[in-house]
Amino acid sequence: MKKILIIEDEMDIAELERDYLEVNGFGSDIASTGEEGLRLARTHSYNLILLDLMLPGIDGFALCKKLREFLDIPILMVTARKEDIDKIRGFDRGADDYIVKPFTPSELIARVKAHMSRYDRLISREAPKDEIEIKNLRVDLDSRRVYVDNEEKPLTAKEFDLLVFLATHPDRVFTKEHLFERLWGYDSFGDITTVTVHIRKIREKIEEDPSDPVFIETIWGVGYRFKKQ
Repeated sequence: MKKILIIEDEMDIAELERDYLEVNGFGSDIASTGEEGLRLARTHSYNLILLDLMLPGIDGFALCKKLREFLDIPILMVTARKEDIDKIRGFDRGADDYIVKPFTPSELIARVKAHMSRYDRLISREAPKDEIEIKNLRVDLDSRRVYVDNEEKPLTAKEFDLLVFLATHPDRVFTKEHLFERLWGYDSFGDITTVTVHIRKIREKIEEDPSDPVFIETIWGVGYRFKKQ
């Protein structure tokens, strides 16, 4: 059974989410504080996390960043705030999607299933036992590790897959919409803003000067291109 961690301080909302999930065949645990959620995430195995943005103590933004230090499973932020800046902050800290309160049971389940399905397809896809090596960048497809000047650079699952997709299609320009559909899928109900955030985070990890990238080039008004030479 797929299991979901609900981190939500309003117990009526948490229990409602749990009931929706259980009716659809998912198991779940509830944490009412960020600290409890962090502890459960470290000690239990989950397939997805529903994370409330406004938590007492450590808030959802800070907690998402901490969770991303050791988890690459989907994290869906649940919030009453609709501002774009909050979405950008959430994506920047590793969130995969947003669910805005109030939401319907069908919306919650659709987003949960979409993200789980996308994640399962990504991790089950058998990568060839090969490497991509360009300049000082080396990508080990078998172990899913990235090295710059032989120093390992930790990438999340989405960052790795986005980098590999671009690197295996060098000198081709892809729009943000195309990358979002390819890596996240339109059925994920996400926001193409996450593509920009992920590109920036990849650059911060693999580029000597992220403001003057050697590998991933921005084609203004169009999208991105991986430069092979």
